Amino acid sequence: MRLPAFLSMALLCAGLAAAPSLHAQSARPAAKPAGPAAAKPAVAKPAVSKPPAAKPATMPPPPAGLGSADQDLRYKNGKILVEQGRYAMAMQELEPLTLATAKFGRAPEAAYLYAVAASRTKKWAEAEQMLNLLRNRYPSWSGLPEALFLQGQISFEQQDYPNALAVLSELPTNTLTSERATMEAMYLPRISEKAVFQNLVKNFPQDAALGRAYADKLVSGGWYTPADQAQLDQLISRFSLDRNTYTPRPGGTKKSSYNIGVLLPFEFGDTSWEKRRRNQFITDLYAGLRLAQDSLQRAGRPVQLFAYDTGADTVQLKQVLTLPELAGMDLIIGPIYKSGSKILAQYAQQHQIAVVNPLSQDGSLVTDNAWHYLFEPGTATQARQAAQFAYTRLGGPRTAVVLYEDTNDETAFGLAYKQAYEALGGKVLQLRRIKSDDETSLAAGFGGIDLKTVGHLVVASDNPKSGVFTLSAMRVQSARPPLITYASWLNNNRLSLDQLDSRDIYFIHPKYLDRNNAGVRRVRQLYIQQLNLPPSVFAYTGFELLYYFGSQLHQHGPSFQQPLANGGPVSGAVFQGIGYPNGAHDNQYVPITKLERLEVEVLNPVGFR
Repeated sequence: MRLPAFLSMALLCAGLAAAPSLHAQSARPAAKPAGPAAAKPAVAKPAVSKPPAAKPATMPPPPAGLGSADQDLRYKNGKILVEQGRYAMAMQELEPLTLATAKFGRAPEAAYLYAVAASRTKKWAEAEQMLNLLRNRYPSWSGLPEALFLQGQISFEQQDYPNALAVLSELPTNTLTSERATMEAMYLPRISEKAVFQNLVKNFPQDAALGRAYADKLVSGGWYTPADQAQLDQLISRFSLDRNTYTPRPGGTKKSSYNIGVLLPFEFGDTSWEKRRRNQFITDLYAGLRLAQDSLQRAGRPVQLFAYDTGADTVQLKQVLTLPELAGMDLIIGPIYKSGSKILAQYAQQHQIAVVNPLSQDGSLVTDNAWHYLFEPGTATQARQAAQFAYTRLGGPRTAVVLYEDTNDETAFGLAYKQAYEALGGKVLQLRRIKSDDETSLAAGFGGIDLKTVGHLVVASDNPKSGVFTLSAMRVQSARPPLITYASWLNNNRLSLDQLDSRDIYFIHPKYLDRNNAGVRRVRQLYIQQLNLPPSVFAYTGFELLYYFGSQLHQHGPSFQQPLANGGPVSGAVFQGIGYPNGAHDNQYVPITKLERLEVEVLNPVGFR
């Protein structure tokens, strides 16, 4: 057995779905500080790009002679099936060869291949059971280091960090050293609880990758307190870390006022009516920030806003990031577009300054970066929260059919929903992609599905046509399964509120505003007094973002990551809730609403599961 082929398979057990990028519009070259901007009535959202569809790869035919009594042929076929990605078939082909009664000469190799196939389908229990059998029955097998390595990754995938490190510590000296360090560097930063990390460092004191990862969490992850200095000094000495790199940023203590950089594509260089109209959402967002600044000042929690025009491309953003005063900010808000977010995330980590993206729902932007937050719930978070709601609150058979629009965002939603719902114990009977602008695709999406027998239906689509077709399909079948979908359906002029009220339709509603809420009414009143027009949802977003994170600065100082991780979602000033528990870096509260007597009601208020 050659190490590279099987090792690469093991390293690819866990995959991440790609999210759409936000395409920048044309920009002016000069970066300059921006003052308060006057709000305009027109609102425009940034465009979401859609990459060209990839052509499906042609799957080769399975090998001949499956299930043969010839053990060598069966082993060969199992190996081919693993290479083809037919993992369930590979497991069926290989399992009989691993039995002691089979007396197959290459049983260890067959057991290892079986474990690889099981891990690729995330059948962790089956993979781990086979690897334990392999280690116990064939302790002198030459390929045992690869088996230990794979078992370590399986434990990491299940977040069993102590077992992962214990298994990896059994690797022979100078064997797979760099590969082990790479794997630990990938998984250990995902630990979100400081106490868990501290116990690992205590129990595995000589693990260099672990020590370095914990030092990174202390210095770059916002976990550092003065009480950690002695342990940090030990890690620096023990693993020869660069002391300059691992010196926490000064200024973590509380201050009377905080400086906040606002990096947004105001594009003041282009004064055309078309540009101002397209950028109205930026103007509204900033107006909301300014209003929250006034409210924080009145509450005795002053913050100073320093706004910079980043334009709509990365060139102008990079110019802004060279300004020396930016490194002295206590918090940075922005930018809008994905390419700029990645650049600013690196800057935030390097300078240890928390950054909050105000509008993105791309959870991949904040992966493994303790200084980068999304104000919005990520797409996958919305899916997980909706799945939790469905499993615990809908009753009936715990089965679902999930249809999702042919976009990267909705693809990520569909996959996350299936994974979360089935992890709870439910079953997604069908997971299908649809193109709502193509009626044939919509018909195929619902084709062959008996909606009367489904526990609930999920339609992840903002397209107005999907709502019309879904309700029509339910009416044709005289079916009334509970339906989970996006809140945009409430604004679909092709659907009446009576239609939506008469069925059990539940809306994923991150931006729900209760117009009778005292905070919403107060912000609306102040906004109209200052700008002579009602606030848009972007204005409310700017207000909530700064009021929440400005309050966090005054409560905990600039390194507020750990207090956020230790708390739960709380009611917002205007929105229903906001919170980043357990080390999350996108908002974990997602309102689920329903029409009752033509009034929108929140079914999962903050604090209610």
